Parts: sequence; structure tokens; C-alpha cells
Amino acid sequence: MSSASPNEVFLSHAHSDTEFATSLVGGLRHHGIRAWFSQRNILGAQQWHDEIGDALQRCDWFAVVLSPAAVESKWVKRELVYALRENQYDNRIIPLLYEGCDYRKLSWMLPDFQMIDFTENIDRGYVDLFRIWGLAYKGNS
Repeated sequence: MSSASPNEVFLSHAHSDTEFATSLVGGLRHHGIRAWFSQRNILGAQQWHDEIGDALQRCDWFAVVLSPAAVESKWVKRELVYALRENQYDNRIIPLLYEGCDYRKLSWMLPDFQMIDFTENIDRGYVDLFRIWGLAYKGNS
């Protein structure tokens, strides 16, 4: 896995996981990492489909929040499939396990990536996530 610090992380998540995604984006931003996710970045009048496409093309890292809802989400799957086929995300895809689920249903390739586990300990998840980028986790205060 590359240790280059991201310019901007695309955060794919199911709508029902928005609370966790919002917290995660706050943690990333607290550490100086820009992150894009649909809840905060799409205004009601904007074409959300185009906004997602623009963000996917612009971001240089892709993180996907894994949960039972994410496994069932057609949009999470579409975003992940896009990331898997684009060279910009080569070795820059990070699965984030939020809730136990059969994530292989999203992609048979996911088990090949370094999984970051947030299910037992949020702080441990952050430590492991920031280690990928060579950064120290300073807490979310």
C-alpha cells in the first residue's frame, strides 16, 4: 500500500451509515486530510449523480465503509466498481469495516485489500488507517 498522504479521499457509504461517515470525515479533516462524501458535499438543487462522478474523478484515494447496508447499496457497489477499474486508485482503495457483513458481495476483490477494522475500537481503526499514509493519529478532540 502506498504511503503517500492523500490530496482528497472519496468516502463511499450507505445512507444509513451517514452518522459514522460524518464522524470519520471529521476525524480525517482533524488530521488535515480532505475528504468528500455525498451528505456534506451535495446541495439539494445540484445534480448529485454528476457531483459523485466529478468527485470520483478528482479524488486520489477511495475508502468504502462496509456494513450490511453498504453490501445492499447499488450506489456503493457502483462507486467501488468505478474505483477498482480506474488507475488513479491503484493501491489506493481502503475498505473500512464498520459493521460485520459479507463484503465479498460487493466485490470478490475486497479481501485482497488491507482492511481497516472499526468494529471493536474506533481509535484503533484510526491508528491503522493513518498508518497507511505514514501519519500519527492524534485523537479526534
